[in-house]
Amino acid sequence: MSTTAFLTDSTLCIGCKACEVACKEWNHVEEDGFEWSGYSYDNTGAVGASTWRHVKFVEEPPTPGIGGNAGEQASWVFSSDVCKHCEVAGCLKACPTGAIVRTEFGGVFVQPDVCNGCAYCVVACPFGVVAKNKEDGRAFKCTFCYDRQKIGLEPACAKACPTESIKFGEINQLRAEAQERLQVLQERGMNDVAFYDPAHTSVQGTHAMFILRGDPRTYNLPPNPEVPTIYLKKGWASAAVAAGLLLGGTLLAFLTDGTRDGR
Repeated sequence: MSTTAFLTDSTLCIGCKACEVACKEWNHVEEDGFEWSGYSYDNTGAVGASTWRHVKFVEEPPTPGIGGNAGEQASWVFSSDVCKHCEVAGCLKACPTGAIVRTEFGGVFVQPDVCNGCAYCVVACPFGVVAKNKEDGRAFKCTFCYDRQKIGLEPACAKACPTESIKFGEINQLRAEAQERLQVLQERGMNDVAFYDPAHTSVQGTHAMFILRGDPRTYNLPPNPEVPTIYLKKGWASAAVAAGLLLGGTLLAFLTDGTRDGR
């Protein structure tokens, strides 16, 4: 069974939100409300319990004569965000009930019938993707369209994307395609393009990779995401030192008190 992934190319995204709609329709995800956010047409704001795919609208100050996909400056950019399905997933490590599992395709899947709503996965996600449903308290996120992959179909968002901004396939093949795409874009003058796949961190890479222009933080992508559990060793070590000091102080107090009583 091959390990699959998404490759989202923001230079091809037109902000149509077809991926958002396809995701909701296939997975029967509830609507987010129809409130006006004021951030262009980005009314969903970010991925969450009822937004498994989110099209980010990024506007830069306008420069006369420059716009669109001009090499000099990206003044209007869109990018479709999703759960990263981390190679080392904080949510999976933190889940106490076994509700979160790794599928044979490499994705991270939350089993809603096992989730107890403890929210450990919510705070353990370095990307802020996992969220609780306000109605029943359970955690939800992108399923990587596990049901579709099981029968040989690609995820609904990739299928619906009209510009092929969202590509789906074998992970190493997509990484190779990303490098080829970067070279093409750089030859066109886009010197600020980059490939986002944080393999250099404790996350050890993701199954949702991105081709971006500019600072990844503009797209709600941290440059150095870390799995929270890597800090457990330091935390336990600090706790052990503190406990040792407390014990030593207590023993010293008893010994000192005993010496005084002997006098």
